[in-house]
Amino acid sequence: MQVMEAEATTVPALNAASRVLQRLTQAVRAQVIGRDDVIDLTVIALMADGHVLLEDFPGSGKTTLAKALGEAIVDDQAPDSSEHTVPIAAFRRIQFTPDLLPSDVTGSPVFDTNSNSFHFRHGPIFAHVVLADEINRTSPKVQSAMLEAMGEKQVTVDNITYPLDPLFFVIATQNPLDLVGTYPLPTPQLDRFLFKITMSHIDRDAELAVLDTWQQRREPGADRIRVGRNEIINARRDIDQHVYIADAIKSTLVDISRALRADERVLQGNSTRSLVLILPALQVLAALRGRNYVNADDLEMLLPHVLAHRVELAPGVADFNRVLRDCMREPLEQLARSTLKAHYPSAG
Repeated sequence: MQVMEAEATTVPALNAASRVLQRLTQAVRAQVIGRDDVIDLTVIALMADGHVLLEDFPGSGKTTLAKALGEAIVDDQAPDSSEHTVPIAAFRRIQFTPDLLPSDVTGSPVFDTNSNSFHFRHGPIFAHVVLADEINRTSPKVQSAMLEAMGEKQVTVDNITYPLDPLFFVIATQNPLDLVGTYPLPTPQLDRFLFKITMSHIDRDAELAVLDTWQQRREPGADRIRVGRNEIINARRDIDQHVYIADAIKSTLVDISRALRADERVLQGNSTRSLVLILPALQVLAALRGRNYVNADDLEMLLPHVLAHRVELAPGVADFNRVLRDCMREPLEQLARSTLKAHYPSAG
């Protein structure tokens, strides 16, 4: 993917956002070696206000990635602001197990003998970056406790709703090889994740670099790159306001989705929510590539990561990428023709 290596955007309104993206990426790459594509997609998801599901194996660096991202974010929110009513941690890891309870994630009321009343004890979900480790090992009841948090950035306990921070971002993992004692994520839960990223072993050079630098990367450094929470919020706003999505792009997204749903190799197509979630991700990718508009290349880059976990294939069909390529071909050709005609009216 390597989109983060592009030069700073030439669009003046996006210069600040581009610098924030570059610094975030550099901060994580300093701690995670050989995962540049995964880091790029994770930062895009954070800036697009989405969440990421990593399908991986133990020891692949998922915790290091999530922790590095969380520690790169400093809370520059004013302490007396009404928007930020509870202390928010930079990073929290939740190890999902079969005996976990929803209150272990969201928090629960605790009785205070001094005041003779109940007070809400905030759970580990109140953090900027939350690593939901092995999320498919917990019961559906706990998985459902994550739905409201991921979809609406809030949790409701005893009929009282507590807002999460606007920066709230979930990196969830699941092991595709170990299926004993797991609860497959239901479709509504999968639909909350912007991207599903399948990780593989890093190459030989990267693995050697991990061994050579593991001691240095363990030591906390005062010179590590940091990005303010408000900087990220402002970058999101700038990208949303200044990166244009043409109607033809939206039409292409709808046509690809309809083609997938009508394909005999597809048992269940993607939701309309997935089309809504991909729009800000396309804007972030366009900004990273130095443009203030979304084009067909952005669609081709992100659609496989957005749709793979949302589309259920018919029995006997295993290659989702081939199905997607077939369904994308005609809508993308129509997009190319309409773009050509817009620039050259006599064409076509």
